[in-house]
Parts: sequence; structure tokens; C-alpha cells
Amino acid sequence: MAFQPNEKEVSEFVAARRIGEWIQFTRNGVEVPGTIFKILENSVIVEISPEDAKEIGAASNLTVISHKKYKIME
Repeated sequence: MAFQPNEKEVSEFVAARRIGEWIQFTRNGVEVPGTIFKILENSVIVEISPEDAKEIGAASNLTVISHKKYKIME
């Protein structure tokens, strides 16, 4: 017996996100800009500069940010 995937409604904010879009988030008290690399259900994977990655203590220049924790840069 196979279960059907549960279709979840996506918020307008999440539906409007695009790969390559500039965002900004705060980590360890540092404001960090970056671009959306991949969009997930509850978060985005963001590409940041190597300098910013080092400053916030990230292991690489890709980091995961919840949809609730970033803002769009215009």
C-alpha cells in the first residue's frame, strides 16, 4: 500500500522566492547578504562570500536559513 504525498500549501512569500535572489539575514550578530542557491520547503540554501562565512563561523560559503529568518534585499 502506497501513501499519497501530503500536499502542503505554500505561503505567498515562499512561492515568490527565486534562485539567485538577494537576501539578508543575521547570524551571530552579523548582518550577512547572500543569494538564494536552492529553495526548500521550510528554508533556503544561501550562498555567501567566503569572508562572511569565516566571520560567522560557517563551515562553507553555503548555509541554510529558515524562511522566517531572512529578508529580501531590493
